[in-house]
Amino acid sequence: MGTYMEMLTDRAKHAASEAVKLGTADKNRGLLAAAEELMIQQDKILEENVKDLEAAKEKGIRQSMIDRLALSKQRIADMAEGLRQVAALDDPVGEVLSMKTRPNGLRIGQKRVPLGVVGIIYESRPNVTADAFGLCFKTGNAVILRGGSDAIHSNQAIVRAIKEGLRKERFCQDLVLLVEDTSREVVAEMMKMHGKIDVLIPRGGAGLIANVVANSTVPVIETGTGNCHIYVDASADVQMAADIIENAKTQRLGVCNACESLVIHADIEEEALPRIVSKLQYHNIEIRGDERARAVSGEILPATEEDWGTEYLDAIISVKIVDSIDEAIAHINKYNTGHSESIITKDYDNALKFQDEIDAAAVYVNASTRFTDGFEFGFGAEIGISTQKLHARGPMGLEALTTTKYIIFGNGQVRE
Repeated sequence: MGTYMEMLTDRAKHAASEAVKLGTADKNRGLLAAAEELMIQQDKILEENVKDLEAAKEKGIRQSMIDRLALSKQRIADMAEGLRQVAALDDPVGEVLSMKTRPNGLRIGQKRVPLGVVGIIYESRPNVTADAFGLCFKTGNAVILRGGSDAIHSNQAIVRAIKEGLRKERFCQDLVLLVEDTSREVVAEMMKMHGKIDVLIPRGGAGLIANVVANSTVPVIETGTGNCHIYVDASADVQMAADIIENAKTQRLGVCNACESLVIHADIEEEALPRIVSKLQYHNIEIRGDERARAVSGEILPATEEDWGTEYLDAIISVKIVDSIDEAIAHINKYNTGHSESIITKDYDNALKFQDEIDAAAVYVNASTRFTDGFEFGFGAEIGISTQKLHARGPMGLEALTTTKYIIFGNGQVRE
């Protein structure tokens, strides 16, 4: 008799072999059934979420983290809508990407196929449970979910609802499996399931991601932390800059696409900084800046070297004053995490320069970093935001959960 994880991966492998037989209409029917069941069972899901919230408060978890954990009828409706949107998207599986005829008559092409068994290790956010299922199911993958212990009751309730939707449509319920043992030993074992899990995707804080990348023998798609910057260029519309920064920082504090760092051109600091400070202080954001920023606004606290590279996920932001766009780009590339960066400018050449030279998965001109999201990019949902450069980068939708195989047609060819 195998271990708990071996049992789960064996079930997932079998489910994945069944999933490849499903057509697009089948998968869409399953997604719509799961979405409907989330709405039917929303009261049960909310009851279980309360247990997680009460436990988090007893542990003294900060408010921004509790916000990530909390569900509401609207958030459950959004999860269901995400599944419906995934159902409405084109199915990438089976797409033939190329087909060429060789001189010997062989026709050689590539087509998209599922990855197989996808493992996801994530923290706090219960909505990831539904999003991950939806994207994996649409792409013909089985998914093994290991959420954080702080969301175990919420995740169990969500998975129960999804499984019930699959059961009603007579699909294999093992296409979504939740690791209900929250011990660290089981996570460690999951990371060693090479050959049983085809790819592992960590979603969470820097510590979780670093642990998975360092210790997994399963191939990893690295989703990164978000030390996201907004650079206010010398020609920026100050009101636009203040509004964008307010949104990027304060709409939700505990998310990876929230702005954590500001860079402001010295030519506009006297005009822009007081207005930005006023907007942020309205939301009780603590601002830490260099000496030049503090000389403009006495409300700014001194920053340390550590602040420039910190993803706060809290009501804190850093601010750096620079003398040129080149200095701004150099600072951002030194301290960013490759996630999302934005420039506020009226200068077209500077906008293009920023987009060309900033090394990040998403680079904006005159827009909030909060848009780096699979839902906002039209993917219906996302499996994570990849900050690596191989296989996938940025919000990962359906195509990122596929690989390719070569398909070859002959008529009796043999190699000489």
